[in-house]
Amino acid sequence: METTTQTADTTATSFTDMLKNSVIDNFTSDINIAKMLISLGVAFLIGFFIYTLYKRIFSGVLYSKSFNVSLIGMTMVTAMVILAVNSNLVLSLGMVGALSIVRFRTPIKDPTDLIFLFWAAAAGIVSGAGFYSLAIIGSVIVGLILFFFVKGGTVETPYLLVVNCDSDASEKAVHDHVNKMVKRYNVKQKTVAGGNIEMTLEVRLREQEGHFINQLSGLAGVKNAVLISYSGDYVS
Repeated sequence: METTTQTADTTATSFTDMLKNSVIDNFTSDINIAKMLISLGVAFLIGFFIYTLYKRIFSGVLYSKSFNVSLIGMTMVTAMVILAVNSNLVLSLGMVGALSIVRFRTPIKDPTDLIFLFWAAAAGIVSGAGFYSLAIIGSVIVGLILFFFVKGGTVETPYLLVVNCDSDASEKAVHDHVNKMVKRYNVKQKTVAGGNIEMTLEVRLREQEGHFINQLSGLAGVKNAVLISYSGDYVS
């Protein structure tokens, strides 16, 4: 019985020592300069790849260069943080606590932008941890998928058509003309005030946008017509 207890204590001690040594071995007291330069270099190359791809496939209304440049910065800063975390156990615990209180207040309107942000952060983490092959191969695969689905999947450009007319007859003429000239449309908003009817329609054009809007403006009773390209988000 005593021998069994001693064996169990020895096993528990060995397991504890093994776990302690494993944790300590994963942290080095000094950061290797060569590893640091390689990690930051890989992070920069991947960040630049993300920057180029975002600029290439951006399909919104207003392109933000500052946001795109921040993707490179996020990749490199994240890699630097992971390098610091790997160097010291106490520092890693303190940094986890410090970063847990960080809150980002900038709203992200396009879900694609959120994907790029997570991609930049993940690439920085993997590069800082030293998994360079995973960072490079994973980024190439993610980039190809995003390029194919975002850039290749953009077939129809949505437009907002704002028309002002003066009567029900002219409104019906507008609907008939729009129905013949576009692939499909739906009414987003209609306002009637003081003998003026204002309609906002979402339309998907076939071709010749300028020709379409010129014909619509020439209909009897139509005061003016405005065609606006938009990203698909509309607030009435």
